Amino acid sequence: MMATLSLLSKSYYIVFVLSLSFIGSFPRLDDQREALLEFKDLLFGELMTDNSTDMFLGGLEIWNSNSECCQWALVEWIGLRNLSELVYLDMRGNSFNGLIPLELFHLANLEFLDLSDNMIERVLPNDVVGLKSLKQLSLDANFIHGQLPEEIGNLIELKIPLSILQLRKLEVLNLQNNSFSLEIPADIGSLANLTTLDLSKNRLSGEVPLSIRNMLSGDFPQWLAERNLRTIILSDNKLTGSLPSQLFQSRNLSVLALSRNNFSGELSEINIASIMVLLLSENNFSGPLPKSISNTHRLLLLDLSKNSFSGNEFPAFGPDSLIAFVDVSSNTFSGKVPSDFRLFTVMLSLSQNGFYAFFSQMPSFQVLNLRNNSIKGSISNDLSSHSSLRILDLSNNYLNGEIPQSLGNLTGMIETPNAPLTLSEIFKFPVEIHDLIVNCKKAKQGLSIRNRDIYTFLDLSKNSLKLLNLSFNELSGKIPISFGDLESVETLDLSHNSLDGEIPGTFSKLLELNYLDLSNNKLG
Repeated sequence: MMATLSLLSKSYYIVFVLSLSFIGSFPRLDDQREALLEFKDLLFGELMTDNSTDMFLGGLEIWNSNSECCQWALVEWIGLRNLSELVYLDMRGNSFNGLIPLELFHLANLEFLDLSDNMIERVLPNDVVGLKSLKQLSLDANFIHGQLPEEIGNLIELKIPLSILQLRKLEVLNLQNNSFSLEIPADIGSLANLTTLDLSKNRLSGEVPLSIRNMLSGDFPQWLAERNLRTIILSDNKLTGSLPSQLFQSRNLSVLALSRNNFSGELSEINIASIMVLLLSENNFSGPLPKSISNTHRLLLLDLSKNSFSGNEFPAFGPDSLIAFVDVSSNTFSGKVPSDFRLFTVMLSLSQNGFYAFFSQMPSFQVLNLRNNSIKGSISNDLSSHSSLRILDLSNNYLNGEIPQSLGNLTGMIETPNAPLTLSEIFKFPVEIHDLIVNCKKAKQGLSIRNRDIYTFLDLSKNSLKLLNLSFNELSGKIPISFGDLESVETLDLSHNSLDGEIPGTFSKLLELNYLDLSNNKLG
């Protein structure tokens, strides 16, 4: 509130407008009276030293602590009701406590109200509906509790403030059927305790924030499975339970991304002819893959890694399959390594399973990862016919015998290929492909599959291989330090190439080596 004080002298008219600040509750009449009496004493002290002006005090001299200040002469109280044209009111960062004065809610033209960082208590009253023009309301850093009044929904000009993100304990936010404008705050997902968010029937614009995906929990919505949607992306949530069978009967679904949730159970038969991207990694799925998955001829990307899928018969993809990226690593598959992938398949990651039988014929893979399996026998010479292969990891298996000299014909590890087509060039949203984890320099490192054109990698370590002969080829660059992990090798022949650099110190681990030929290279 404000007080206006007028003093009339013989020669001039003076108007004092007092803006009074208080520590404590919103200003009371007792506080106002004490402040005015202090002002009177201060003013009288000044007037008594001025003998040149004959002042007319007009009743100021009878102000005292035993009467109501609102009845004093020369004092006119301007209440909030009279500030009908007020548009902007900023009272943040004070020490106001108690209730918000009801008169405040009669300011029909008020557009901005900031009462943040005070000590206001109790609930927000229903009278807030009187602020019909309000666009921004800030009440954070107070002690307001309880539910928001339903009447706040009638404030059709109100915008969603960023300060709402400070309500860390908020569980229910229902702002449906209003006229909220602007975009949803990007960090709204930081409200970790929020269980219900309803922003329907508003005038929101822009994109749905990525952070909002961290807020979902519970079972997969049945109604969502029954819709004929083209894209469903619910990765990185807390969803649980099994997937409804209707989800895999959709006529239009092209993208299903459910990675990094807590789904469990077995997959139903998959009859989605339109599916192109299926991402189910890092869940708790189990059991065998449905054979019907091999009939998804348009499937390009399949990621089932880090689950508990099992079975010794991996589904056979037909001759019309377009599948390009397959990652089923970190499961419990067993049996023969699948060999019926087609020419479009560029990456096959089967690491950390129980596959035991190697295959001799493969399409033109660029990436083949069979690390940490139970593959036995020798490496076939046919492997060398795959000229596009740039990353080959057969480490930690039970391979034995000789390493074929024909591995030197893997020209894809020597030549620079054309830049590969990426899935992000096909789809209008970021498509996730896990980095390939390899053992390099005594530590696990990730190789980005998106940049597979700049990597070459060969790892045959932790096997029982006895002979490696890559002589009389056109190999260049440095000798891989991973050759030092071929601890069972007895013969190593890299002669007649163009290798340079130093002999790796890791060769000191080759305790069973009895024949080493590095002649006719450029070693220094």
